[in-house]
Amino acid sequence: MDAEDRPPTRVAYAHDAVLVLDPGGDDRAPGAAITVALCGSWSHEPPCPLAPHHTHAHRAGPMVTLRLLFAADPQDEALVRQLVDETLARGWADGPDGHRTAWQLVTATPSRLRLEEEDHGRRLVRN
Repeated sequence: MDAEDRPPTRVAYAHDAVLVLDPGGDDRAPGAAITVALCGSWSHEPPCPLAPHHTHAHRAGPMVTLRLLFAADPQDEALVRQLVDETLARGWADGPDGHRTAWQLVTATPSRLRLEEEDHGRRLVRN
């Protein structure tokens, strides 16, 4: 079997971001915006076409810390990170009800999978 005939091998990755959410903003909106960027819609049938992923948001006042886990072919890692960074830098997302949530991106950076995330990473790789 030639290299181009083999199915892609996914690897689990992590990406961290810190945002300042506008008052009244939905802390789920940045994760939904990431899903739209990676999948085309926040509600779709699995699997995710580019990178199966999971976003966790932790809110403390206006500050939101995002932790994104995703699985991608190593050749697609940079593209996934670029899409995530561009989406977060855009600074807004519209919810299904039409309500817009806005934020300011403070930081976004590649990260390593934590020991306690390895099982989750393996599940994403299998999707």
